Amino acid sequence: MAWMVGVFLLFFWLPLTQDRFIQSILESLHLSRWYAREHVLLCLVPAFFIAGAIGVFVSQAAVMKYLGARAARVGAYGVASVSGSVLAVCSCTVLPLFAGIWRMGAGLGPACAFLYSGPAINVLAIILTARILGLELGIARAVGAIGFSVIIGLIMHFVFRKEEDAKAIAQAGMPEPEVARPLWQNALFFAVMLAVLIFANWGTPNDFHFSLIDGQKLEAAIIQAPEEPSAADAGYTLKVLSGSRAGEEIRIAAREIASQTPAPGVWTSIWQNKWLVTSLFGILLGIILVLWFHISWWKVVLAAIPPIVLAFLLPAGGIWVLLPFSAAVVGLSVITIKQEGEASEWFDATWGFAKQIMPLLLFGVLIAGFLLGRPGHEGMIPGKYVEMLVGDKPDAFFAITGLGGGAFEAFARSAWPLWTNLFASVFGAFMYFATLTEVPILQGLIGAGMGKGPALALLLAGPALSLPNMLVIRSVLGTKKTAVFCSLVIAMAAISGIIFGSIFG
Repeated sequence: MAWMVGVFLLFFWLPLTQDRFIQSILESLHLSRWYAREHVLLCLVPAFFIAGAIGVFVSQAAVMKYLGARAARVGAYGVASVSGSVLAVCSCTVLPLFAGIWRMGAGLGPACAFLYSGPAINVLAIILTARILGLELGIARAVGAIGFSVIIGLIMHFVFRKEEDAKAIAQAGMPEPEVARPLWQNALFFAVMLAVLIFANWGTPNDFHFSLIDGQKLEAAIIQAPEEPSAADAGYTLKVLSGSRAGEEIRIAAREIASQTPAPGVWTSIWQNKWLVTSLFGILLGIILVLWFHISWWKVVLAAIPPIVLAFLLPAGGIWVLLPFSAAVVGLSVITIKQEGEASEWFDATWGFAKQIMPLLLFGVLIAGFLLGRPGHEGMIPGKYVEMLVGDKPDAFFAITGLGGGAFEAFARSAWPLWTNLFASVFGAFMYFATLTEVPILQGLIGAGMGKGPALALLLAGPALSLPNMLVIRSVLGTKKTAVFCSLVIAMAAISGIIFGSIFG
């Protein structure tokens, strides 16, 4: 009855006449569409297959040996804490992998260290942070993330030590299972799947631009936030003006400028050939399925035909690239379902993770988009209030609220570092950040007056947690463990921000 009355009142009092409410609904749908287009097929689906493979092909004895409740702490936390340097994933993509090792018997401490380190210790994100936001912030993020993963894991183990001791006793009496194939084969199998995940999601370098391919057509030429006018900017102007007489003259100039453009760097070259590289690893995965999983070669060839045909027939850019990738996923699913033994078990485990995680993630993305909006777009919570609450000084807060003066102002100024860092930690914990997006978002907040301490607090809490992430962790660990884990992340991020702000603020 309470639920029925609550839902009825919710719909009865919906503020449909308020522009901000309508805009917030649109933002939640925009964020969900972006998430579905940019994140689900290329990030989560490969992660689900990797997680399913962990549950089926990785020896439980191996997981318990290195990450189990009885494993040596130095080795277990060392492996878990540096995992993010290999996995460039966000707070949602790491969830299937975390659930996989947890179900295989990993100890709570190492599993939580892995859960935090996966999205937090991203080498590319740390380098980007140091380059854009400053060297001291990049170093502080790297040191804090590695240290956090170990400390949080140790505290989680200590808080729930009775359960962990019981798990260790149970694991001690378990016989070592038989191994279906040698370790190097499993390692290569996982390396190939990780390569597909990494290269399929390889982002556009900031300095990338296309060159003029002939005298009539310029494919594209945009540099993100260029420091000074360049050939790319001139080329883009040329493209806009094509078709006019003036455009003809500018086209000639752009061709001359483009001929002087330096060759692309390594990261740009990889991005230009990302789908070729991904396809090569896909072919290698097909060979592994034939040789080691005994799937008939003609089934693998038939499954490969649709993505190959689509890749050649469809345009090379935009969302069209998702169709060949989706066809490859469908083909892999069909041939593993029809194959008895390990292959079908692999798909069953993958499908189990997808059913458990996907609904919670999409629901969480809807709520996060409604409350916080997208980067550059506001949700129900106005952006000016976020910026007002995390500045170096409380002057903006007093100006907007009118609460300045008297004893309250003196108290607020003394407690401001604690408040701003705690607020930044909580805000970052609930907001969803895709991989690397936290850097430009934070760049905008710093430009609007955000202090260095809260900036670090958001960097340490934001990528590791999000509302969708919390919902899924609760379904895996339970409410109590999830609450302790999230509280530890928020508290330690806030403390680090206070210390950092007092030194470099």
